[in-house]
Amino acid sequence: MNAPYQGSPIAYDVTIQKNVMVAMRDGVQLAADIYFPSANGHPAKGSFPVILERTPYDKTAPRNVTNGKYYARRGYVTVYQDVRGRFASEGEWYAFAKEAPDGFDTVQWLGSQSWCDGQVGTMGGSYAGSDQSALATMNPSHLSTMIVAVGASNYYHGSMRQNGALEQRFMVYAFRMAMTSKEAIADAGLQGEIKKAFLDDMPDMVRNFPLKEGATVLRRLPSYERWAIDIATHGDYDDYWKQRGYAIDEYYDEHADVPTLYLGGWYDSYARNTPQSYTKLSAIKESQQVLLMGPWIHGAFEVTNSGDVDFGTDAHINQNDLRLAWFDHYMKGLNTEFAEWSPVRIFTMGTGSQRMNKHDHDRRLDHGGYWRSEPDWPLPDTAETPFYLHADGGLSQNQPSTDETPSTGYTFDPKNPVPTMGGGISAAETIIQAGAFDQRGRPDFYGCEDVLPLNSRQDILTFQTPELDEDTEVTGEIVMHLWASSSAVDTDFTAKLIDMHPPSADYPDGFAMNITDSIIRARYRNSWTEPEMMEPGTPYEFTFHLYPTSNVFRKGHRIRLDISSSNWPRFDVNPNTGGPLGLEHRYEIAQQTIWHSAEHASHIVLPLQKET
Repeated sequence: MNAPYQGSPIAYDVTIQKNVMVAMRDGVQLAADIYFPSANGHPAKGSFPVILERTPYDKTAPRNVTNGKYYARRGYVTVYQDVRGRFASEGEWYAFAKEAPDGFDTVQWLGSQSWCDGQVGTMGGSYAGSDQSALATMNPSHLSTMIVAVGASNYYHGSMRQNGALEQRFMVYAFRMAMTSKEAIADAGLQGEIKKAFLDDMPDMVRNFPLKEGATVLRRLPSYERWAIDIATHGDYDDYWKQRGYAIDEYYDEHADVPTLYLGGWYDSYARNTPQSYTKLSAIKESQQVLLMGPWIHGAFEVTNSGDVDFGTDAHINQNDLRLAWFDHYMKGLNTEFAEWSPVRIFTMGTGSQRMNKHDHDRRLDHGGYWRSEPDWPLPDTAETPFYLHADGGLSQNQPSTDETPSTGYTFDPKNPVPTMGGGISAAETIIQAGAFDQRGRPDFYGCEDVLPLNSRQDILTFQTPELDEDTEVTGEIVMHLWASSSAVDTDFTAKLIDMHPPSADYPDGFAMNITDSIIRARYRNSWTEPEMMEPGTPYEFTFHLYPTSNVFRKGHRIRLDISSSNWPRFDVNPNTGGPLGLEHRYEIAQQTIWHSAEHASHIVLPLQKET
């Protein structure tokens, strides 16, 4: 009987070599700090597997220093590199797009060093997750394994833009990153000006979107300003978006075939990208691909709550222990927990007490949940079940009858958009908060004007099931089929899936917990590359994906769907004019019509799971 896995032991001290400059193919040099396993104050003899993280967030940050020492003590040379144009690295920073060749060159350089045994594994989250996948599309020979946490598969289809709409958090991100630009670090006055814009002026900038060239402090950082304007004005899925750093899934056939762990969260901004990477690559690669999805917001793997909701202590994972087990298995050949892991491990939310956790300082809803192992994603026995919208506000598996009122209308005023209340968001905490929240107004949420239920607004239509007579699990991909027309030639439609808790002693008005949502820009209803304006008054079918999820809607709860035309400031507001994206300054009020007739049967397809 094999002894239980304990992880690579602490067997070394650590020696750090700082600012090692690695030359890229164009001559630009990128700075790396290298953590060597050492003895008696010198790097240990011999060669070791190498772990690389490439980051725009400062390789010398305390967390990186701690992690570098953690792995080096356990027999890994660990490398943190500042990406091009950031901190100690040379060159110009242009976010995300250009990371593939720099990552490739770095991996190949590391793999050829005498202290490397030829294996280079990569790790990191968010930007440092995406830049791993970008370099992997160039298939470096020394790349041996990856842990891609909350990274992209395609920035156009599920991050910077979503079904045609811009995620405004990236405008906030441009200012956030500008505060730590090399120019700002070298000029205290400039840094103070950027900090003021980020902390004090950002609400006005978001309110007055689109960003105008030369109108903000970003004019002093041309590549930062250019990037923020580029992603706002490139609405079509063109060659700009098909760069390796953005459209990683366009290059999956060329992608390295190495064991990869895809780590994500249901309330993360990459919640759609993470399972997509697993699904597509596991189908075409021979090496082990693993998907791990928890209930977390962006990168908060060791936090058990999300917004107003807590998922219990089981939701916590120790990220370094998890990563060590992965690297020990795939780079040292040790018999770790990953030797027996199933391809998919997910956290299913919703099996808690549904009471307020009075032991929690913030008195969050105990929504709970549990971990489960599955053979694949989407789950093999999923019942893709349409739930139809009805004239009386109902949501059911029954199709609309011919005698129902065929449509319901509302007025969409772009100057009074629906405020964002949580969801899969990151990098914009000064404006919007990520996670699960009771869908009612609150003073600390930007754009809220009252504390009423959000769906008391006239521009939100609510459709919901009767109280469920049994627990109902929804796990998988969610697709909205919305029939709609408008007085405008271009507009947006949003869909938000909600777990509607019944009134209780803790929540007398119930608790409307957002599960997942999405948006679609009408001009892209048929094609991401060839936009088409609408004919006013003509019904069209809008088919779009919400982020995937895994949630048990408990007996007595309702499955609720809210339909509207804005979710702001998470997404830019459609001005309804059909004007050029990211440049239009005019606004028009649109009269929207949602169809729920026998001929135009709007419905959401939910991935129901059978009881086991």
